[in-house]
Amino acid sequence: MRKIVHRHLGKVVAGAAIAVAGTAVMVGITLPGTAGADTTGGTNGSGQSAQQAAQGQDSAAVQPGVVEQAPAEGERGKGNDPLTDDEITRVEKLAVNRQLIDGSENVRGARGPQRIDVQLAEPEADEVDDASAPRRADVTVYDYRDDTLVTKTVNLDTGKVEQTATQHGVQPPLSLAEQNEAAKLLIADPLGADLKADYKDATGKELTSPDQLQLSSMVYRAAPGGSAAVEKCGEHRCTRLFPKIKNGSWIDARDFVIDLSARKVIRLG
Repeated sequence: MRKIVHRHLGKVVAGAAIAVAGTAVMVGITLPGTAGADTTGGTNGSGQSAQQAAQGQDSAAVQPGVVEQAPAEGERGKGNDPLTDDEITRVEKLAVNRQLIDGSENVRGARGPQRIDVQLAEPEADEVDDASAPRRADVTVYDYRDDTLVTKTVNLDTGKVEQTATQHGVQPPLSLAEQNEAAKLLIADPLGADLKADYKDATGKELTSPDQLQLSSMVYRAAPGGSAAVEKCGEHRCTRLFPKIKNGSWIDARDFVIDLSARKVIRLG
């Protein structure tokens, strides 16, 4: 294995260290040097139902919106079958109406909410053994305009939004789009200079895009009494990135927190 000169961050991780860091990322264990912060989440946006169960839901009435033509049904699943691609496309169009699009922002600051996840909803208590019970889907989006997590439950049989839940301070794992945006912010920030230098040491190439990295992430929450620089994390959508050179080594970027809501990079310590 090529020996990498430890300059800049001095944290290009290889060998056993990769296994330790990688395992910690997958199971959500706090990595060395993360004491004093609540770091949760993963990379694929799954697990929303468990977080809702833990945090509870503040139901909000569905606001009247512009009447639009319902999307075509396409291929449909049955019972507890996973949602088909057609069903996912359809429920997203039903859940994210014009009113929500016009009144929200995504991770890039553009109009419309940030897609987080679409999952088959749990059946109602009296429908568990009912083979003819309607299939429902939970569509979860994040509004960066006011840091709100919105979950809409759509009845796939009727095409109606049956419930809307809005929550603050609830931070599910990041979507791939959010991970990429966090990496863009880090690469563009002066604090990302060492990351880029380590990448060049390892590859001989300039780091200019998240596409050059394999990314993992964890949601970052501020701990009570912690640094004032990250005190909003938890209310804001913040993350730590775990970048890996494609077909190469991990680069340790744990000293940095990216506040996606404020669009800024913070160095810990």
